[in-house]
Amino acid sequence: MSEPLIKLVDVVKRFGSQLVLDRISLDIPKGKTTVIAGGSGQGKSVTLKLILGLMQPDSGAVIIDGVDITRVGRRELDRIRSRFGVLFQGAALLDSLNVFDNVALPLNERSGLGRHEIREKVMATLMQLGLIGHEDKFPAQLSGGMKKRVGLARALQLEPGIMLFDEPTTGLDPEKTMEIYRLFHETRERFGYTAVIVSHDIPKVFNLADQVVVLNRGRVFSFASPEEIQLATVPEMREFVQATMGTIYRSKGME
Repeated sequence: MSEPLIKLVDVVKRFGSQLVLDRISLDIPKGKTTVIAGGSGQGKSVTLKLILGLMQPDSGAVIIDGVDITRVGRRELDRIRSRFGVLFQGAALLDSLNVFDNVALPLNERSGLGRHEIREKVMATLMQLGLIGHEDKFPAQLSGGMKKRVGLARALQLEPGIMLFDEPTTGLDPEKTMEIYRLFHETRERFGYTAVIVSHDIPKVFNLADQVVVLNRGRVFSFASPEEIQLATVPEMREFVQATMGTIYRSKGME
């Protein structure tokens, strides 16, 4: 088995007297989709921020492709961060820019490409994500699902090897949620990036997962599939399954 692309080793994170992560260790494999689940306040978004180097653990290591980012300088951290694309909860589009300019923003700021090359690259991505014809619209003119597509298009411009998704379907109805999940699957297959998805949208998001990680009361539980979660005997996981899946849901592999 190949070395994980991302590793958290004995990571501790507190906020005042609240212990959020209690010596957690986690492996995220390259080229796969890892879903991080758990209740509110269990450390899901904190884990993403640690992976991005936006937050430091109180102790432990955060290793990206063999480099412990808790021990590197700003320049090296910026170099490692350039490998990431991020889709935030609200897509984080700039209201003053139209769709084309929002998507082109990373290329204008960091690529060194000329105007013609940038236009070709942006339009190619808009075509792939079904956004042709919307390039002159502003965020206020877009539906929630369209905003997510534009945010994903922007995140893909620098061809990241790792994509982080923070609650990507918040505010979407069930139909749009499934549309976005299909889009995530298609783009990961096409671009081959490693995906980490933080989501409360259980159990539907599990159908995207090659690995499921559940954070609960400072501990981490890793599963190779949703089926493993449903068969878990650990009391905390039995409670999690009952609260989030109930007795009716069965994942694809258990039907």
